[in-house]
Amino acid sequence: MALSFCIVDDDRGTRRMLQHIIEDASLGEVVGMAEGGAEGARLILEQSPDVVLMDLLMPDQDGIETISLLQSRGCAAKYVMISQIENQEMVGEAYRSGIEFFIRKPINRIEVETVLRKISERWAVNQYLTEIRSTLAKLEGMHHAASSAANAVPRKTVKEAVQPILMSMGMVGESGCRDIIGIMEYLLGREAGETGFPPLKEVYRAVACRGKAGSCGPAEIDKEIKAIEQRLRRALAAGTGHLASIGLTDYGHPKFEYYAPLYFDFEDVRQKMKDMEQGREGGKVKVNIKKFLQVLYLEVQEQLRQ
Repeated sequence: MALSFCIVDDDRGTRRMLQHIIEDASLGEVVGMAEGGAEGARLILEQSPDVVLMDLLMPDQDGIETISLLQSRGCAAKYVMISQIENQEMVGEAYRSGIEFFIRKPINRIEVETVLRKISERWAVNQYLTEIRSTLAKLEGMHHAASSAANAVPRKTVKEAVQPILMSMGMVGESGCRDIIGIMEYLLGREAGETGFPPLKEVYRAVACRGKAGSCGPAEIDKEIKAIEQRLRRALAAGTGHLASIGLTDYGHPKFEYYAPLYFDFEDVRQKMKDMEQGREGGKVKVNIKKFLQVLYLEVQEQLRQ
């Protein structure tokens, strides 16, 4: 699904340039443009775009005021601020108002494309997570009605739910997979009142201490925590490499389309693809451990409720 954009800038040339960049790069559709904050607010509330590109300084109402007004009226668009201003205090205020990125004038086509592609990738990940949460909510409503039938069938274990997912991402065989399974067992075995995703250090400590109560001291536990993180990084790097190789062969492959943006920061996967294309396969791979574990936790939780 293509993103929809609104552009608010008092300079007609800037509005047209941004429109051409968006459409030429197939980033989405421009559904409206305005030259002032008040006019832009009316347009945005009417069109409900996914992304708003807004000038910081406009004669009638500046961009920060306009964004605050839109947010107070429930507008959930992603905001990109555009300005030639160099005042860091004002830039900081713009970020505090809720913008995603700040683009400086004069407009640079490559910068605009890069920023908007990042927003598009974040939007796609959020859509996946929203779908998962929606599915979980539906399953929760069905849980009581199906409980008696579910009790008659042996339930899938956490390991049985996690392993096929890791296998699809080419991670089975990595030593970090045991840690991932242990983390999922810990998270899914918590008391019903324990909600939310705890800090990673807390999760690592809980897994490091399992089965070792009283058998090793704090120094040994700290050493094991560092080892867990290192194993996880290696496992996720292997998964990034596996998905990147699939993407290079077939960008539309179902595994690549599903797992790459959902479990990983997609720009990291794309960077790995570029490294592989240029023969730099041994380079360091960035990984977002917390995002990976959070998404896996949601997906495994969903499977275990089926």
